[in-house]
Amino acid sequence: MDEFDYVVIGGGSAGSAAAGRLAEDGRQRVCLLEAGGRNNNMLVKTPGFMPFLLKNANYRFETVPQKGLNGRIGYQPRGRGLGGSSAINAMVYIRGHAWDYDNWAALGCTGWAYDDVLPWFRRCEDNIRGGDDYHGTNGPLRVSDQRWPNATSRAFVESAAALQLPRNPDFNGAKQEGFGLYQVTQKDGERWSAARAYVEPLRGKDNFDIRTGAQVQKLVIEDGRVIGVEIKRGSKREVIKARSGVILSAGAFNSPQILMLSGIGPAEHLKQHGIDVVLDKPAVGSDLQDHIDYVSGWETESREPFGDSLEGSWRMLKAIIEHRRKRTGIMTTCFAESGGFWKVTPDAPAPDVQWHFVPAVLEDHGREKVKGHGFSLHTCVLRPESRGTVRLNSAKAADAPRIDPNFLDDDRDMAVIRAGVRLSHRIVDAPPLADYKPKDRHPVDLNDDAALDELIRNRADTVYHPVGTCRMGSDEASVVDPTLKARGIEGLWVADASIMPRLVSGNTNAPSIMIGERCADFVKAVS
Repeated sequence: MDEFDYVVIGGGSAGSAAAGRLAEDGRQRVCLLEAGGRNNNMLVKTPGFMPFLLKNANYRFETVPQKGLNGRIGYQPRGRGLGGSSAINAMVYIRGHAWDYDNWAALGCTGWAYDDVLPWFRRCEDNIRGGDDYHGTNGPLRVSDQRWPNATSRAFVESAAALQLPRNPDFNGAKQEGFGLYQVTQKDGERWSAARAYVEPLRGKDNFDIRTGAQVQKLVIEDGRVIGVEIKRGSKREVIKARSGVILSAGAFNSPQILMLSGIGPAEHLKQHGIDVVLDKPAVGSDLQDHIDYVSGWETESREPFGDSLEGSWRMLKAIIEHRRKRTGIMTTCFAESGGFWKVTPDAPAPDVQWHFVPAVLEDHGREKVKGHGFSLHTCVLRPESRGTVRLNSAKAADAPRIDPNFLDDDRDMAVIRAGVRLSHRIVDAPPLADYKPKDRHPVDLNDDAALDELIRNRADTVYHPVGTCRMGSDEASVVDPTLKARGIEGLWVADASIMPRLVSGNTNAPSIMIGERCADFVKAVS
């Protein structure tokens, strides 16, 4: 039986940060458990190979049929392997709006207001632009400007400006509102995942044991305290003992799954699967929130955007060679190159829609092959009112959890996305994007609410930001307290997007890394 001071479950965005910070000073023996592999190959490191990661380093989860999406089954990609989703995502670096964190504090999450978390974001960051009141330069996470954004991505920003929508060169600065190019988690033209930032630099340290291919079966609990983790590697089962505690960081789907497999969760649901109840905690797996997103698509005669053509294929081949030699060129793309934040609801406390502009035609998350060239525009509801659940499909750790985001259950979400899609079309109809003479792939009468709603229900899906299933709070019903310590169980912390009481207004990778950093500090404070 191996024994460590701390065991971290999950080498994703938050888990990498938590494990790395706990291990860096050498005082604690730390074991990092990851079900997937090392993710250290060129497919992962080369930003432009992101579409090929859909079948690699990816759990490829699916939802139950969604009533709000006309009964369709949604797709839920999640990173598998070191770096987690930061190893397969679009590398967009967004923290969310200051209001989000002030709202967390107002909901009882003491110490999580914007002024509280800003120093931690700065601590994480090594921003290529240098440091200021909003950005850091000494952190492990490299944040860069894009090296080679597509001309159409710049045109999107200019078209927004033509509608008097302001430019914003820094969505993580003094204000979030506006349109511009995204900064990305890249270093020297390569993807800079959380694992490359926090884990790989410590590989080989005597006090840091990194174990990949380790499928967690459950937490080992004795007398109300977590004392270890049962894992399976290949056909062998073993227990990894934790003298001081366990940090669960398996993500918004797998963290509640592991808790429920360990007997922590809604009692009746656990009994249905023959699991002994250790702690009846209905909030485990509840409060699932995710960004519902609609992707509009346009075809162009222009070959400027990416596309499936002889010319496009030849250009990509040359770009691969350039990237291998120089780490420059179009293979540094993050695909979601530009975007913006804006209020479509006048009384919203902060922007309620986010746009991601992609200089390629996307259908079904990029899984459907599309001939020709064009561009796509994501329209995302930032603070959805709909709530879903994560439950067990079985008592087997290898089986995927039962995911029900309950998309568009609340009519307020449809009202926001409808208004956002209309603004998307107004932007594309303005020059210079209009000069590309884009042809709408899914034409609809934008003035007909019923027709537009039907199109949205037929095509909308996640933009990959599930949170809330192990929510933080000051109330006894919450899963963790504001120091991320589990309520009702000793020796356990949870650190990932599952602890967010409300979804942030933006991409969730940067906040997840910040959460991992803070968790390590909370754990050190009681060591």
